[in-house]
Amino acid sequence: MISLLLHIANSEPIKVDVDEMPQPHDTMIVGKNPRERSDKELNIFDEGVTTVIFPLWRINYIQVLPSPDDEIEFPLPFRTD
Repeated sequence: MISLLLHIANSEPIKVDVDEMPQPHDTMIVGKNPRERSDKELNIFDEGVTTVIFPLWRINYIQVLPSPDDEIEFPLPFRTD
């Protein structure tokens, strides 16, 4: 699963999971598990909604979020012991 942060026109960003990256010829994005940026449940959807479809003309831009495996560990500038 790929996590995307969709920046929708006149709305807060919504984080969704998709099976594959959107292609240039796509006209919509089908996302699963819609949630806020902080992974909290959204109150704009009805209870139990697990899949949403957004037309691309409503989306300003899309951020591709790294998976937990892809995150890079940076050394901290202070000691943690």
